[in-house]
Amino acid sequence: MIGVTGSTGQLGSRIVARLTGVPLRLIVRDPARAPSVPGASVAQAAYGEHAALLSAFEGVDVLLLVSASESADRVALHKATIDAAVAAGVQRIVYTSFVGAAPGATFTFARDHWHTEQHIRSVGVDFTFLRDNIYLDFVPGFVGSDGVIRGPAGDGRVAAVARNDVAAVAAAVLTSDGHSGATYDLTGPAAFTLAEAAAVLTDAWGRKVRYEPETLDEAYRSREPYGAPAWEVAGWVTSYAAIASGELSGVTTAVRDLTGAEPTGLEEYVRAQ
Repeated sequence: MIGVTGSTGQLGSRIVARLTGVPLRLIVRDPARAPSVPGASVAQAAYGEHAALLSAFEGVDVLLLVSASESADRVALHKATIDAAVAAGVQRIVYTSFVGAAPGATFTFARDHWHTEQHIRSVGVDFTFLRDNIYLDFVPGFVGSDGVIRGPAGDGRVAAVARNDVAAVAAAVLTSDGHSGATYDLTGPAAFTLAEAAAVLTDAWGRKVRYEPETLDEAYRSREPYGAPAWEVAGWVTSYAAIASGELSGVTTAVRDLTGAEPTGLEEYVRAQ
């Protein structure tokens, strides 16, 4: 049986839709929002809720751990969820991580993923890590109401990957052998600068979009009016800084290798919207 956390979310729901004909347990906070999948069972539990998770994981052999929404305590929630899975007898965890996950990664949220990966390694279960690049789906949202993309990305490149391609990889990995202990970097077919992204969006939308680079200080100041907590603002700003550093520029063939299909590029994605 395959268990899926976060199955009501943007990524989890896409993965669930591809898992047909297999025993499936959807682990959700709100059962009323669970995807309708013939034959799937639904269990109510949130990340970190040990007792509820123990019950939800009962009978689950392979767990797809879709990373929790960013929060100040995300690593603790991940660790508690992993511990409950191990206690319930889960034998394998497939975790959606992030490209360049490391304790000193520029992108602060990538550090969360590294700590989660380390905990999974420490508990002795089989595992596979899917290290996604920034979602291609996010790129149009970088554009402000004034038609400007602002951030400290310099002229760095990002090999953004579509959520649909990540979902296809996850479904393939969950339902096939040969992925024990593997780490896959999932990217789009090419890496682009934000200036190049602005040009693609300009052409597709028929209105001018431009990229305006910021310094780190300018980026933090321009985001102050949102009133978000410091850890969240740091995540926003350092996602651009990670582009500038080159940490998100590597292009891999993992999507094609694991699914047999070419990954979606920016122009293709934007024109399909």
